[in-house]
Amino acid sequence: YDPLLGHFTKDPSKMSRKKLLLVVLVLASLSLIVHHNWHLNWYTKSMQACYHPKSSREKHTAVVFLKTHKTASSTVQNVLFRFAEKHNVTVALPVQSCYHQFCYPRNFTARFIHPYSTPPRVITSHMRFNFSEVKKIMPNDTIYFTILRDPVSMFESLFSYYNQYCLSFKYVPNHSITTFLNNPLKYYKVTEKYAMYSHNTLTFDLGGDKDHNPEDEEYVSSFIKEMEDIFSLVMIAEYFDESLVLLKHLLSWDLEDILYIKLNMRSEESKLNITSDIPRKVREWNALDTKLYDHFNATLWKKLYKFGVDCVGKEVQLLRQAQKKLVENCFGGHPQVRLAKNIKNKELRPWQPSSKVNIIGYELPMNVASRFSDYCRKLVMPEVQYTKYLLRKETLR
Repeated sequence: YDPLLGHFTKDPSKMSRKKLLLVVLVLASLSLIVHHNWHLNWYTKSMQACYHPKSSREKHTAVVFLKTHKTASSTVQNVLFRFAEKHNVTVALPVQSCYHQFCYPRNFTARFIHPYSTPPRVITSHMRFNFSEVKKIMPNDTIYFTILRDPVSMFESLFSYYNQYCLSFKYVPNHSITTFLNNPLKYYKVTEKYAMYSHNTLTFDLGGDKDHNPEDEEYVSSFIKEMEDIFSLVMIAEYFDESLVLLKHLLSWDLEDILYIKLNMRSEESKLNITSDIPRKVREWNALDTKLYDHFNATLWKKLYKFGVDCVGKEVQLLRQAQKKLVENCFGGHPQVRLAKNIKNKELRPWQPSSKVNIIGYELPMNVASRFSDYCRKLVMPEVQYTKYLLRKETLR
């Protein structure tokens, strides 16, 4: 109050303080908005990277999957079979004399493809890889990928699964993996037809020399470099879901395109006991496979970190949630797992290599909803039956 003027007036010093405070508030608000927008943009981009919005690129349908042995490759193959059937894409299938594989273990040639399954856009059956031959029949925009597994668990699976086929395994006393690994060269038969199951199987499947000296670093480096140049993605079985997420983005597919049920598994009773000294011996005996696996395992993790581990984790979570829903729709919550010999429906009975190993398959419940029945049936259909089914379908077409 100004007594000279007889009324209240505004204090200039207070005015300046108010203005200063107002300016500070405005600047702080602008800073917050800018920061919030940047954070929102970053978050949006992060979520987009995770959830893979529809890009301008359509789903990629020209695909070669090199199906390796005992690496969860049958599960991947089933994903590709279902995708191809859904999108009316021709799958290369073996001629009948090759059974369900491309005359493996012979080197692949285009002659092994059934004439009714040409020209193909998908290849996913077992072969011994021969890139020059595959290129002849596939489009130029084909994406190549494969899958590897830790040589220790893979070798245990091979030893158990092919025990009666591979002579290197068949005559080992007591069918002991320990006995074999204590002196592999005593039992390994280089020229035997199925020798590739007992020594550097991954290297052989990829088209390499399984018996090459692993100390030849020039050979190993050049072979790895060749594989890197061909395959856009090398999945790792131990990180199956993470690998599938990368595959989904590589091919511009949707989440529903990569849903799966594990196939061609052995029962727990068919798995061999791995003692503490076995891993080292397996890696030494399969040194070429070990170097391949170690390299591409590291390469996968570089891709995962580049993509964003947190983002991959979010997509893996989404995938597993979708898998859970899938299991509920097809099995009422729990898959009806059966030993192959106990599955009544022959269409769903997996191939069993011998009486000494039990393969697990699935029985669909009688009350599965009709709108899911065909999808669920294909989801658990083994490789041999699905191959025959597709060949019949492509023959009619």
